[in-house]
Amino acid sequence: MRLTRIIGLVLTCAVCLGSCDRKSVPQWSIAELSFEARNTYANPYTDVEIYAVFVSKSGDSLVRPAFWNGENEWKVRFAPPRENEEWAWTLHASVDDPGFMNRSGTLKSVPYTGTNRLNRHGTLKMSPKKRNLVFADGSPFLLVGDTPWSLPYRATPAQVEIYAQNRQEKGYNTALLIAVQPDTRAEGPDQRNTDQGFARGFSDLKDGHLNHLNPAYFQTLDSLVQILYDHEIVPVWAPLAHGYGWKGRQALGPNVSGEEYARFVRYLLARYGSGPALWLLSLDGHGDAPGIIPAGEMLEKWDAYRQPTGLHYNPCDDFLATWAREGDGHCFHYNKKHQEAPWLDFQWAQTGHDGQHQYHKVAKMYENQPVKAVMNGEPTYEGMNEGKYGLGYWQGEDAWNQLLHGGTMGVVYGAVSLWQWKISPAESGWEEWTNAPYSWQQALDFEGSRYPGFVARAFDGFDFTDMEKRPDLTGNNRLLLAKEGVFYYSYLEKGGEITIKNIPAELPCFWFDPLKGEFRSRKVAGTSGIFTAPDTLQPWVFLAGKKQSHD
Repeated sequence: MRLTRIIGLVLTCAVCLGSCDRKSVPQWSIAELSFEARNTYANPYTDVEIYAVFVSKSGDSLVRPAFWNGENEWKVRFAPPRENEEWAWTLHASVDDPGFMNRSGTLKSVPYTGTNRLNRHGTLKMSPKKRNLVFADGSPFLLVGDTPWSLPYRATPAQVEIYAQNRQEKGYNTALLIAVQPDTRAEGPDQRNTDQGFARGFSDLKDGHLNHLNPAYFQTLDSLVQILYDHEIVPVWAPLAHGYGWKGRQALGPNVSGEEYARFVRYLLARYGSGPALWLLSLDGHGDAPGIIPAGEMLEKWDAYRQPTGLHYNPCDDFLATWAREGDGHCFHYNKKHQEAPWLDFQWAQTGHDGQHQYHKVAKMYENQPVKAVMNGEPTYEGMNEGKYGLGYWQGEDAWNQLLHGGTMGVVYGAVSLWQWKISPAESGWEEWTNAPYSWQQALDFEGSRYPGFVARAFDGFDFTDMEKRPDLTGNNRLLLAKEGVFYYSYLEKGGEITIKNIPAELPCFWFDPLKGEFRSRKVAGTSGIFTAPDTLQPWVFLAGKKQSHD
Protein backbone atom coordinates (compact mmCIF):
# COMPACT_ATOMS: atom_id res chain seq x y z
CA MET A 1 0.00 0.00 0.00
CA ARG A 2 2.44 2.51 -0.48
CA LEU A 3 1.81 4.93 -3.17
CA THR A 4 4.22 6.37 -5.45
CA ARG A 5 6.73 6.07 -2.64
CA ILE A 6 4.98 3.78 -0.19
CA ILE A 7 7.50 1.98 1.95
CA GLY A 8 10.02 1.69 -0.77
CA LEU A 9 10.18 1.47 -4.51
CA VAL A 10 7.00 1.68 -6.50
CA LEU A 11 7.33 0.30 -9.94
CA THR A 12 4.93 1.40 -12.65
CA CYS A 13 4.48 -0.96 -15.55
CA ALA A 14 2.22 1.29 -17.57
CA VAL A 15 -0.10 0.08 -20.28
CA CYS A 16 2.17 -2.71 -21.33
CA LEU A 17 1.03 -4.30 -24.55
CA GLY A 18 1.75 -8.01 -24.41
CA SER A 19 4.40 -8.82 -21.80
CA CYS A 20 6.07 -6.26 -19.54
CA ASP A 21 9.81 -6.34 -19.10
CA ARG A 22 11.22 -7.89 -15.97
CA LYS A 23 11.46 -5.33 -13.15
CA SER A 24 13.08 -5.51 -9.73
CA VAL A 25 11.33 -4.55 -6.51
CA PRO A 26 12.60 -4.88 -2.92
CA GLN A 27 10.92 -7.38 -0.63
CA TRP A 28 7.74 -5.94 0.96
CA SER A 29 7.90 -2.86 -1.27
CA ILE A 30 5.04 -2.17 -3.62
CA ALA A 31 5.13 -3.00 -7.28
CA GLU A 32 2.41 -0.99 -8.98
CA LEU A 33 1.11 -2.12 -12.37
CA SER A 34 -1.08 0.28 -14.38
CA PHE A 35 -3.52 -0.64 -17.15
CA GLU A 36 -5.65 1.51 -19.42
CA ALA A 37 -9.08 0.45 -20.63
CA ARG A 38 -9.85 0.91 -24.31
CA ASN A 39 -13.61 0.76 -23.82
CA THR A 40 -15.86 3.21 -21.99
CA TYR A 41 -17.93 2.19 -18.94
CA ALA A 42 -20.93 3.93 -17.42
CA ASN A 43 -19.59 3.32 -13.92
CA PRO A 44 -16.06 1.89 -13.92
CA TYR A 45 -16.15 1.38 -10.12
CA THR A 46 -19.13 -0.99 -10.22
CA ASP A 47 -19.00 -2.37 -13.76
CA VAL A 48 -15.46 -3.76 -13.97
CA GLU A 49 -13.61 -6.27 -11.82
CA ILE A 50 -9.93 -6.96 -12.44
CA TYR A 51 -7.33 -8.97 -10.61
CA ALA A 52 -3.82 -10.23 -11.18
CA VAL A 53 -2.36 -13.61 -10.24
CA PHE A 54 1.28 -13.63 -9.15
CA VAL A 55 3.05 -17.00 -9.24
CA SER A 56 6.56 -17.54 -7.91
CA LYS A 57 9.08 -20.01 -9.29
CA SER A 58 8.66 -21.98 -6.06
CA GLY A 59 4.96 -22.42 -6.87
CA ASP A 60 3.29 -19.91 -4.53
CA SER A 61 0.32 -18.06 -5.95
CA LEU A 62 -0.92 -14.71 -4.67
CA VAL A 63 -4.00 -12.95 -6.08
CA ARG A 64 -4.34 -9.19 -5.91
CA PRO A 65 -7.50 -7.30 -6.93
CA ALA A 66 -7.16 -4.14 -8.99
CA PHE A 67 -8.70 -0.74 -8.26
CA TRP A 68 -10.08 1.93 -10.53
CA ASN A 69 -7.92 5.07 -10.31
CA GLY A 70 -10.04 7.41 -12.41
CA GLU A 71 -10.72 7.92 -16.10
CA ASN A 72 -9.58 4.75 -17.93
CA GLU A 73 -6.88 3.67 -15.47
CA TRP A 74 -6.80 0.61 -13.23
CA LYS A 75 -3.93 -0.39 -10.95
CA VAL A 76 -2.69 -3.50 -9.21
CA ARG A 77 -0.36 -3.29 -6.20
CA PHE A 78 1.74 -6.23 -5.11
CA ALA A 79 4.43 -6.65 -2.45
CA PRO A 80 6.76 -9.64 -2.86
CA PRO A 81 6.87 -11.54 0.47
CA ARG A 82 10.35 -12.97 -0.10
CA GLU A 83 13.57 -11.66 -1.53
CA ASN A 84 15.51 -13.01 -4.53
CA GLU A 85 12.52 -14.62 -6.19
CA GLU A 86 10.92 -14.24 -9.59
CA TRP A 87 7.16 -13.69 -9.83
CA ALA A 88 5.21 -14.09 -13.06
CA TRP A 89 1.88 -12.30 -13.24
CA THR A 90 -1.16 -12.46 -15.48
CA LEU A 91 -4.13 -10.11 -15.56
CA HIS A 92 -7.78 -11.24 -15.50
CA ALA A 93 -10.85 -9.07 -16.10
CA SER A 94 -14.63 -9.44 -15.98
CA VAL A 95 -14.97 -7.56 -19.29
CA ASP A 96 -13.60 -8.11 -22.76
CA ASP A 97 -11.46 -5.05 -23.12
CA PRO A 98 -8.35 -4.89 -25.32
CA GLY A 99 -6.61 -2.90 -22.63
CA PHE A 100 -6.84 -5.84 -20.21
CA MET A 101 -6.41 -8.80 -22.53
CA ASN A 102 -3.20 -10.83 -22.73
CA ARG A 103 -1.45 -8.82 -20.07
CA SER A 104 1.43 -10.59 -18.33
CA GLY A 105 4.92 -9.96 -17.06
CA THR A 106 7.52 -10.81 -14.44
CA LEU A 107 8.91 -9.17 -11.33
CA LYS A 108 12.13 -9.97 -9.55
CA SER A 109 12.23 -9.41 -5.79
CA VAL A 110 15.48 -8.19 -4.27
CA PRO A 111 16.57 -7.55 -0.65
CA TYR A 112 15.26 -4.42 1.07
CA THR A 113 18.17 -2.28 2.27
CA GLY A 114 16.33 0.61 3.91
CA THR A 115 15.55 1.28 7.56
CA ASN A 116 11.74 1.50 7.69
CA ARG A 117 10.62 -1.05 10.28
CA LEU A 118 7.40 -1.88 8.42
CA ASN A 119 9.23 -2.59 5.20
CA ARG A 120 11.84 -4.67 7.00
CA HIS A 121 9.28 -6.94 8.66
CA GLY A 122 6.37 -7.02 6.20
CA THR A 123 2.61 -7.22 6.56
CA LEU A 124 0.80 -8.26 9.73
CA LYS A 125 -0.71 -11.58 10.73
CA MET A 126 -2.02 -13.30 13.85
CA SER A 127 0.36 -14.96 16.27
CA PRO A 128 0.39 -18.79 16.40
CA LYS A 129 -1.94 -18.93 19.43
CA LYS A 130 -4.06 -16.02 18.12
CA ARG A 131 -3.49 -13.78 21.16
CA ASN A 132 -1.78 -10.88 19.42
CA LEU A 133 -0.09 -9.70 16.23
CA VAL A 134 3.20 -10.45 14.57
CA PHE A 135 4.83 -9.22 11.40
CA ALA A 136 5.16 -11.50 8.40
CA ASP A 137 8.68 -12.44 9.51
CA GLY A 138 7.43 -13.44 12.96
CA SER A 139 8.63 -10.36 14.87
CA PRO A 140 6.21 -9.35 17.64
CA PHE A 141 3.89 -6.38 17.17
CA LEU A 142 2.12 -4.87 20.16
CA LEU A 143 -0.54 -2.53 18.82
CA VAL A 144 -0.20 0.93 20.37
CA GLY A 145 -2.91 2.85 18.61
CA ASP A 146 -4.19 6.38 18.26
CA THR A 147 -7.64 7.38 17.00
CA PRO A 148 -7.42 10.16 14.40
CA TRP A 149 -10.61 8.69 12.90
CA SER A 150 -11.41 11.69 10.71
CA LEU A 151 -7.94 12.22 9.26
CA PRO A 152 -8.76 10.66 5.85
CA TYR A 153 -11.47 13.19 4.98
CA ARG A 154 -10.35 16.31 6.88
CA ALA A 155 -6.56 16.45 7.02
CA THR A 156 -4.05 17.80 4.53
CA PRO A 157 -0.65 16.23 3.80
CA ALA A 158 1.13 19.01 5.71
CA GLN A 159 -1.06 18.36 8.75
CA VAL A 160 -0.50 14.62 8.60
CA GLU A 161 3.26 15.20 8.56
CA ILE A 162 2.90 17.07 11.86
CA TYR A 163 0.60 14.40 13.26
CA ALA A 164 2.71 11.42 12.22
CA GLN A 165 5.97 12.85 13.52
CA ASN A 166 4.35 13.60 16.87
CA ARG A 167 2.88 10.13 17.24
CA GLN A 168 5.98 8.28 16.08
CA GLU A 169 8.09 10.17 18.60
CA LYS A 170 5.65 9.19 21.35
CA GLY A 171 5.72 5.49 20.45
CA TYR A 172 2.47 4.96 18.56
CA ASN A 173 2.55 2.41 15.74
CA THR A 174 -1.06 2.35 14.49
CA ALA A 175 -3.71 4.89 13.50
CA LEU A 176 -7.41 4.03 13.51
CA LEU A 177 -9.09 5.60 10.48
CA ILE A 178 -12.58 5.87 9.03
CA ALA A 179 -11.93 5.61 5.30
CA VAL A 180 -14.64 8.10 4.29
CA GLN A 181 -16.83 10.55 6.19
CA PRO A 182 -19.58 8.16 7.36
CA ASP A 183 -22.62 10.35 8.21
CA THR A 184 -25.29 10.55 5.53
CA ARG A 185 -26.69 13.81 6.89
CA ALA A 186 -23.43 15.65 7.50
CA GLU A 187 -23.19 18.99 5.73
CA GLY A 188 -20.33 21.34 4.91
CA PRO A 189 -18.00 22.47 2.13
CA ASP A 190 -16.30 19.79 0.06
CA GLN A 191 -12.93 20.96 1.30
CA ARG A 192 -10.24 19.91 3.78
CA ASN A 193 -8.88 22.14 6.53
CA THR A 194 -12.09 24.19 6.54
CA ASP A 195 -14.56 24.66 9.39
CA GLN A 196 -17.45 22.23 8.78
CA GLY A 197 -15.72 20.99 5.63
CA PHE A 198 -14.82 17.46 4.59
CA ALA A 199 -13.75 15.76 1.38
CA ARG A 200 -16.19 13.32 -0.24
CA GLY A 201 -15.15 9.77 -1.06
CA PHE A 202 -18.52 8.96 -2.64
CA SER A 203 -20.95 11.43 -4.16
CA ASP A 204 -23.93 9.22 -3.27
CA LEU A 205 -23.06 8.47 0.37
CA LYS A 206 -25.51 11.18 1.41
CA ASP A 207 -28.22 9.12 -0.32
CA GLY A 208 -27.31 5.95 1.55
CA HIS A 209 -25.16 4.31 -1.14
CA LEU A 210 -21.56 3.58 -2.09
CA ASN A 211 -21.76 3.39 -5.87
CA HIS A 212 -20.25 6.64 -7.17
CA LEU A 213 -16.65 6.73 -6.04
CA ASN A 214 -14.44 9.81 -6.33
CA PRO A 215 -10.95 8.66 -7.41
CA ALA A 216 -9.38 12.04 -6.61
CA TYR A 217 -10.34 11.58 -2.95
CA PHE A 218 -8.42 8.31 -2.77
CA GLN A 219 -5.45 9.76 -4.63
CA THR A 220 -5.18 12.33 -1.86
CA LEU A 221 -5.69 9.61 0.73
CA ASP A 222 -2.76 7.78 -0.89
CA SER A 223 -0.50 10.68 0.01
CA LEU A 224 -1.73 10.65 3.62
CA VAL A 225 -1.15 6.91 3.94
CA GLN A 226 2.31 7.39 2.52
CA ILE A 227 3.16 9.79 5.31
CA LEU A 228 1.91 7.38 7.96
CA TYR A 229 4.04 4.61 6.52
CA ASP A 230 7.09 6.84 6.36
CA HIS A 231 6.64 7.23 10.12
CA GLU A 232 6.13 3.48 10.67
CA ILE A 233 2.44 3.87 11.53
CA VAL A 234 0.06 1.14 10.37
CA PRO A 235 -3.47 2.12 9.26
CA VAL A 236 -6.42 0.34 10.86
CA TRP A 237 -9.15 0.64 8.23
CA ALA A 238 -12.76 1.11 9.30
CA PRO A 239 -14.54 1.49 5.95
CA LEU A 240 -17.50 3.21 7.65
CA ALA A 241 -18.85 3.88 11.14
CA HIS A 242 -21.72 1.80 12.53
CA GLY A 243 -22.59 3.87 15.57
CA TYR A 244 -22.03 7.54 16.31
CA GLY A 245 -20.01 8.33 13.19
CA TRP A 246 -18.47 11.79 12.86
CA LYS A 247 -21.16 14.15 14.14
CA GLY A 248 -23.82 11.61 15.00
CA ARG A 249 -25.68 12.45 11.81
CA GLN A 250 -26.96 8.99 10.79
CA ALA A 251 -23.91 6.86 10.09
CA LEU A 252 -24.27 4.78 6.94
CA GLY A 253 -22.69 1.58 8.28
CA PRO A 254 -25.83 -0.09 9.69
CA ASN A 255 -27.87 0.56 6.55
CA VAL A 256 -25.67 0.16 3.49
CA SER A 257 -26.27 -3.03 1.51
CA GLY A 258 -23.95 -5.98 1.89
CA GLU A 259 -23.03 -5.86 -1.79
CA GLU A 260 -22.03 -2.20 -1.71
CA TYR A 261 -20.11 -2.53 1.54
CA ALA A 262 -18.18 -5.60 0.42
CA ARG A 263 -17.32 -3.90 -2.89
CA PHE A 264 -15.93 -0.91 -1.01
CA VAL A 265 -13.89 -3.11 1.31
CA ARG A 266 -12.49 -4.89 -1.73
CA TYR A 267 -11.52 -1.50 -3.17
CA LEU A 268 -9.67 -0.63 0.04
CA LEU A 269 -8.01 -4.04 -0.02
CA ALA A 270 -6.88 -3.48 -3.60
CA ARG A 271 -5.60 0.01 -2.93
CA TYR A 272 -4.08 -0.40 0.54
CA GLY A 273 -3.75 -4.11 1.19
CA SER A 274 -0.19 -4.66 -0.03
CA GLY A 275 1.31 -2.95 3.00
CA PRO A 276 0.72 -3.54 6.71
CA ALA A 277 -2.96 -3.03 7.54
CA LEU A 278 -5.78 -4.14 9.82
CA TRP A 279 -9.41 -4.39 8.69
CA LEU A 280 -12.05 -3.17 11.15
CA LEU A 281 -15.32 -4.21 9.56
CA SER A 282 -17.61 -2.84 12.26
CA LEU A 283 -16.92 0.39 14.15
CA ASP A 284 -18.96 1.27 17.23
CA GLY A 285 -21.70 -1.22 16.35
CA HIS A 286 -23.23 -4.54 17.35
CA GLY A 287 -21.55 -6.64 14.66
CA ASP A 288 -24.72 -7.57 12.77
CA ALA A 289 -24.91 -4.89 10.07
CA PRO A 290 -25.77 -6.25 6.60
CA GLY A 291 -22.28 -5.75 5.20
CA ILE A 292 -20.23 -7.44 7.92
CA ILE A 293 -20.42 -11.06 6.80
CA PRO A 294 -20.15 -10.32 3.04
CA ALA A 295 -17.11 -8.13 3.67
CA GLY A 296 -15.51 -10.66 6.00
CA GLU A 297 -15.99 -13.49 3.53
CA MET A 298 -14.65 -11.30 0.73
CA LEU A 299 -11.48 -10.58 2.69
CA GLU A 300 -11.07 -14.26 3.50
CA LYS A 301 -11.15 -14.99 -0.22
CA TRP A 302 -9.20 -12.05 -1.65
CA ASP A 303 -6.66 -10.93 0.94
CA ALA A 304 -3.53 -12.71 -0.28
CA TYR A 305 -1.56 -11.56 2.78
CA ARG A 306 -4.20 -12.71 5.31
CA GLN A 307 -3.97 -9.54 7.35
CA PRO A 308 -6.07 -9.48 10.52
CA THR A 309 -9.79 -8.69 10.39
CA GLY A 310 -11.93 -7.77 13.36
CA LEU A 311 -14.89 -5.98 14.92
CA HIS A 312 -15.13 -2.97 17.25
CA TYR A 313 -18.25 -2.84 19.42
CA ASN A 314 -20.25 -0.10 21.09
CA PRO A 315 -20.24 0.05 24.92
CA CYS A 316 -23.69 -1.56 25.33
CA ASP A 317 -22.40 -5.12 25.49
CA ASP A 318 -24.32 -6.63 28.44
CA PHE A 319 -26.87 -3.98 29.37
CA LEU A 320 -29.81 -2.10 27.89
CA ALA A 321 -28.72 1.45 27.21
CA THR A 322 -30.93 4.18 28.66
CA TRP A 323 -31.65 5.50 25.20
CA ALA A 324 -32.46 2.10 23.69
CA ARG A 325 -35.81 0.42 23.28
CA GLU A 326 -36.45 -2.88 25.06
CA GLY A 327 -34.77 -5.63 23.07
CA ASP A 328 -32.89 -3.17 20.91
CA GLY A 329 -30.33 -5.12 18.90
CA HIS A 330 -27.80 -2.37 19.50
CA CYS A 331 -27.29 -3.83 22.99
CA PHE A 332 -26.44 -7.27 24.38
CA HIS A 333 -23.83 -8.17 21.76
CA TYR A 334 -21.38 -9.28 24.49
CA ASN A 335 -18.41 -8.31 22.30
CA LYS A 336 -18.40 -11.71 20.62
CA LYS A 337 -20.49 -11.77 17.45
CA HIS A 338 -19.22 -14.12 14.72
CA GLN A 339 -16.74 -15.61 17.20
CA GLU A 340 -16.41 -18.83 15.17
CA ALA A 341 -16.21 -17.20 11.73
CA PRO A 342 -12.97 -18.15 9.92
CA TRP A 343 -12.56 -14.59 8.64
CA LEU A 344 -12.61 -13.09 12.16
CA ASP A 345 -9.26 -12.61 13.92
CA PHE A 346 -9.89 -10.10 16.71
CA GLN A 347 -12.60 -8.55 18.88
CA TRP A 348 -12.44 -5.05 20.35
CA ALA A 349 -14.52 -3.84 23.29
CA GLN A 350 -15.33 -0.22 24.03
CA THR A 351 -15.64 1.21 27.53
CA GLY A 352 -17.24 4.43 26.34
CA HIS A 353 -16.47 8.02 27.29
CA ASP A 354 -17.64 8.45 30.87
CA GLY A 355 -14.20 8.43 32.43
CA GLN A 356 -14.57 4.98 33.99
CA HIS A 357 -11.89 2.30 34.15
CA GLN A 358 -13.61 -0.90 33.06
CA TYR A 359 -11.40 -3.96 32.84
CA HIS A 360 -14.02 -6.69 33.10
CA LYS A 361 -14.82 -6.51 29.40
CA VAL A 362 -11.44 -7.64 28.10
CA ALA A 363 -11.25 -10.15 30.96
CA LYS A 364 -14.47 -11.81 29.76
CA MET A 365 -13.49 -11.63 26.10
CA TYR A 366 -10.16 -13.26 26.81
CA GLU A 367 -12.00 -16.43 27.87
CA ASN A 368 -14.18 -16.71 24.75
CA GLN A 369 -13.66 -19.67 22.42
CA PRO A 370 -12.37 -20.13 19.84
CA VAL A 371 -9.58 -17.72 20.80
CA LYS A 372 -9.62 -14.33 19.10
CA ALA A 373 -7.21 -11.58 20.02
CA VAL A 374 -8.90 -8.98 22.22
CA MET A 375 -8.34 -5.39 23.25
CA ASN A 376 -10.19 -2.35 24.51
CA GLY A 377 -10.38 -0.43 21.26
CA GLU A 378 -11.90 2.73 22.70
CA PRO A 379 -11.29 3.96 26.24
CA THR A 380 -12.49 7.40 27.32
CA TYR A 381 -10.80 9.93 25.08
CA GLU A 382 -8.76 12.51 26.93
CA GLY A 383 -10.71 15.72 27.42
CA MET A 384 -14.15 14.37 26.55
CA ASN A 385 -17.19 16.17 27.98
CA GLU A 386 -15.76 19.67 27.66
CA GLY A 387 -12.35 18.71 29.04
CA LYS A 388 -13.50 16.79 32.13
CA TYR A 389 -12.72 13.11 31.52
CA GLY A 390 -9.72 10.88 30.98
CA LEU A 391 -7.07 13.43 31.84
CA GLY A 392 -3.35 12.87 32.26
CA TYR A 393 -2.19 9.61 33.77
CA TRP A 394 -5.74 8.26 33.66
CA GLN A 395 -4.70 7.22 30.16
CA GLY A 396 -1.59 5.37 31.30
CA GLU A 397 -3.39 3.59 34.13
CA ASP A 398 -6.09 2.43 31.76
CA ALA A 399 -3.63 1.25 29.09
CA TRP A 400 -1.47 -0.83 31.44
CA ASN A 401 -4.49 -2.41 33.12
CA GLN A 402 -6.43 -3.14 29.93
CA LEU A 403 -3.38 -5.02 28.69
CA LEU A 404 -2.92 -6.89 31.96
CA HIS A 405 -6.57 -7.95 32.27
CA GLY A 406 -6.50 -9.75 28.93
CA GLY A 407 -6.36 -7.18 26.15
CA THR A 408 -3.17 -8.76 24.89
CA MET A 409 -3.49 -7.36 21.37
CA GLY A 410 -2.44 -3.91 22.58
CA VAL A 411 -3.67 -0.54 23.80
CA VAL A 412 -5.46 2.46 22.29
CA TYR A 413 -5.54 6.17 23.11
CA GLY A 414 -7.93 8.89 22.01
CA ALA A 415 -8.20 12.65 22.40
CA VAL A 416 -11.16 15.00 22.10
CA SER A 417 -10.92 17.29 19.05
CA LEU A 418 -8.24 15.10 17.51
CA TRP A 419 -10.61 12.28 16.66
CA GLN A 420 -12.96 14.71 14.85
CA TRP A 421 -9.91 16.54 13.45
CA LYS A 422 -11.35 19.89 14.54
CA ILE A 423 -9.93 22.65 12.39
CA SER A 424 -10.21 25.36 15.06
CA PRO A 425 -11.01 25.37 18.79
CA ALA A 426 -14.32 27.09 18.13
CA GLU A 427 -15.47 24.88 15.27
CA SER A 428 -19.08 23.95 16.00
CA GLY A 429 -21.29 20.99 15.22
CA TRP A 430 -20.59 18.47 17.97
CA GLU A 431 -22.60 17.56 21.00
CA GLU A 432 -21.28 18.75 24.36
CA TRP A 433 -20.20 15.31 25.58
CA THR A 434 -17.81 14.87 22.65
CA ASN A 435 -16.50 18.40 22.41
CA ALA A 436 -13.85 20.67 23.95
CA PRO A 437 -12.34 24.04 22.94
CA TYR A 438 -9.26 22.68 21.19
CA SER A 439 -8.12 22.17 17.62
CA TRP A 440 -6.72 18.85 16.42
CA GLN A 441 -3.19 20.23 16.68
CA GLN A 442 -3.65 21.47 20.25
CA ALA A 443 -5.02 18.05 21.20
CA LEU A 444 -1.86 16.36 19.93
CA ASP A 445 0.02 17.24 23.08
CA PHE A 446 -2.46 16.55 25.84
CA GLU A 447 -0.51 15.17 28.79
CA GLY A 448 -2.18 11.78 28.59
CA SER A 449 -0.94 11.19 25.04
CA ARG A 450 2.53 10.42 26.44
CA TYR A 451 1.57 7.45 28.55
CA PRO A 452 0.20 4.80 26.13
CA GLY A 453 3.33 5.27 24.03
CA PHE A 454 5.40 4.30 27.05
CA VAL A 455 3.87 0.83 26.74
CA ALA A 456 5.58 0.46 23.36
CA ARG A 457 8.85 1.70 24.84
CA ALA A 458 8.66 -0.81 27.69
CA PHE A 459 7.83 -3.83 25.52
CA ASP A 460 10.28 -3.09 22.74
CA GLY A 461 12.79 -5.90 22.30
CA PHE A 462 10.99 -8.52 24.36
CA ASP A 463 9.61 -11.78 22.98
CA PHE A 464 6.03 -11.38 24.24
CA THR A 465 4.31 -13.18 21.36
CA ASP A 466 1.29 -15.13 22.67
CA MET A 467 1.74 -13.98 26.25
CA GLU A 468 -1.11 -15.34 28.35
CA LYS A 469 -2.81 -14.56 31.64
CA ARG A 470 -0.96 -16.57 34.27
CA PRO A 471 -1.94 -15.54 37.81
CA ASP A 472 -1.19 -19.16 38.78
CA LEU A 473 2.52 -18.36 38.44
CA THR A 474 2.40 -15.69 41.14
CA GLY A 475 2.76 -16.47 44.82
CA ASN A 476 0.38 -13.69 45.84
CA ASN A 477 -2.22 -14.12 43.09
CA ARG A 478 -1.37 -10.91 41.26
CA LEU A 479 -2.38 -10.45 37.67
CA LEU A 480 0.43 -11.53 35.36
CA LEU A 481 0.96 -11.93 31.63
CA ALA A 482 3.59 -14.50 30.80
CA LYS A 483 5.21 -16.61 28.16
CA GLU A 484 6.53 -19.02 30.75
CA GLY A 485 10.31 -19.11 30.95
CA VAL A 486 10.64 -16.35 28.35
CA PHE A 487 8.66 -13.21 29.25
CA TYR A 488 6.70 -11.81 32.21
CA TYR A 489 4.71 -8.59 32.71
CA SER A 490 2.77 -7.15 35.63
CA TYR A 491 1.54 -3.71 36.65
CA LEU A 492 1.70 -2.79 40.33
CA GLU A 493 -0.50 0.24 40.92
CA LYS A 494 1.12 1.13 44.25
CA GLY A 495 4.45 -0.58 43.92
CA GLY A 496 5.01 -3.34 46.42
CA GLU A 497 6.03 -6.88 45.77
CA ILE A 498 5.32 -9.66 43.30
CA THR A 499 6.36 -13.31 43.58
CA ILE A 500 6.77 -15.40 40.44
CA LYS A 501 7.14 -19.16 40.62
CA ASN A 502 9.80 -21.02 38.65
CA ILE A 503 11.13 -17.96 36.83
CA PRO A 504 14.53 -18.82 35.31
CA ALA A 505 17.25 -17.68 37.69
CA GLU A 506 19.34 -15.95 35.02
CA LEU A 507 16.45 -14.17 33.28
CA PRO A 508 16.97 -10.38 33.18
CA CYS A 509 14.32 -8.51 35.20
CA PHE A 510 13.41 -4.83 34.97
CA TRP A 511 11.40 -2.17 36.78
CA PHE A 512 9.90 0.37 34.38
CA ASP A 513 8.57 3.75 35.51
CA PRO A 514 5.22 4.28 33.67
CA LEU A 515 5.10 7.95 34.70
CA LYS A 516 8.46 8.87 33.17
CA GLY A 517 8.68 6.19 30.49
CA GLU A 518 12.07 4.85 31.54
CA PHE A 519 13.66 1.74 32.98
CA ARG A 520 14.70 2.34 36.57
CA SER A 521 16.56 -0.84 37.49
CA ARG A 522 17.75 -4.17 36.11
CA LYS A 523 18.92 -7.42 37.70
CA VAL A 524 18.67 -11.16 37.11
CA ALA A 525 15.81 -13.12 38.61
CA GLY A 526 17.83 -15.11 41.12
CA THR A 527 16.39 -18.02 43.06
CA SER A 528 13.83 -16.41 45.39
CA GLY A 529 11.32 -15.32 42.75
CA ILE A 530 10.45 -12.28 44.88
CA PHE A 531 10.61 -8.85 43.25
CA THR A 532 10.14 -5.56 45.09
CA ALA A 533 9.36 -2.28 43.34
CA PRO A 534 11.73 0.66 43.86
CA ASP A 535 9.14 2.36 46.10
CA THR A 536 5.47 2.34 47.05
CA LEU A 537 4.70 5.95 46.19
CA GLN A 538 3.72 5.36 42.56
CA PRO A 539 2.82 2.64 40.04
CA TRP A 540 5.54 0.38 38.63
CA VAL A 541 5.78 -2.04 35.72
CA PHE A 542 7.61 -5.33 36.17
CA LEU A 543 9.12 -6.92 33.05
CA ALA A 544 11.34 -9.97 32.70
CA GLY A 545 12.92 -11.41 29.57
CA LYS A 546 15.84 -11.10 27.22
CA LYS A 547 15.74 -7.89 25.24
CA GLN A 548 16.91 -7.73 21.67
CA SER A 549 16.50 -5.35 18.78
CA HIS A 550 13.54 -6.05 16.50
CA ASP A 551 14.59 -3.47 13.92
